[in-house]
Amino acid sequence: MKHIIFVITLMTASPVLALDKMTLLLDWFVNPDHGPIIVAQEKGYFTEQGLEVEVIAPADPSDPPKIVAAGKGDLAISYQPSLHLQVAEGLPLIRVGTLIATPLNCLLVLKEGPIQTIADLDGSKIGFSVAGVEEALLTAILEKHGVSLNSVELVNVNWSLSPSLMSKQVDAVIGAYRNFELNQMEIEGVEGRCFYIEEEGVPNHDELIYVAHSEQLDVKKIRRFLRATELATQFIVNHPEESWEIFRSSSPELDDELNAKAWVDTLPRFALRPEALDAGRYHRFEQFLSDAGLVEGMRPVTELAIDLGAQ
Repeated sequence: MKHIIFVITLMTASPVLALDKMTLLLDWFVNPDHGPIIVAQEKGYFTEQGLEVEVIAPADPSDPPKIVAAGKGDLAISYQPSLHLQVAEGLPLIRVGTLIATPLNCLLVLKEGPIQTIADLDGSKIGFSVAGVEEALLTAILEKHGVSLNSVELVNVNWSLSPSLMSKQVDAVIGAYRNFELNQMEIEGVEGRCFYIEEEGVPNHDELIYVAHSEQLDVKKIRRFLRATELATQFIVNHPEESWEIFRSSSPELDDELNAKAWVDTLPRFALRPEALDAGRYHRFEQFLSDAGLVEGMRPVTELAIDLGAQ
């Protein structure tokens, strides 16, 4: 009898299948913006999809799209506004999914400071981190309120956005994230106020997206990755407190007050359908950049973004 049981066990045992490896380059150090990725790792959703995902935080946040364009990474987290410029420059990149489906960028000022309306920015100093796109955003925002970009002084504060504002080195900053800088300032005892760019003349757009090499797409593998992050997002929405515990427990440096506050503010902004593409958003933003003179001509949406579910 024992012999029979042993034979049946051998016949029914399933071999362990090898996982397909993927490399994901983040846009910055791990933070609540990356919640679905971390939860997918910790809950085993990537493994269930037959994937082993290596998540890499870059030394320079401008590097990940370039690394993917060079064929040295499978996916990178980037920004929709940046994608338009990179494709116009000839980088072989295409959007394959969405992580954060609303703008996070805002024009940030001191709540009790001299800037109470955007019109008050006439003659002021405005800090920025990334040249190009942010100048176009500022131009649209200021012009809506009768202020010329030439009437303000732009100051490159690198990534020191909220510190430069709190120290009054500048009167406002563009490029601050509403889910981070506002909370960081509150923790430090200085209240800030955001002017939301999508309410001030800038076309609505995705903030964080997944980009891949446009000529080396592994559609099936990327779809499995997006399915895992979709399951993770679903879990986060259904179980916000439990998912925060999973996220903060994944690394000691994530367990602090700033990340806890940012988690709550970021949760409603995750893309519930990461594969789904709103083509109109990409067409309108391409038009916006073209009108601003930041890209020459117009690229069709098919050169910028793809809905893998439609393939």
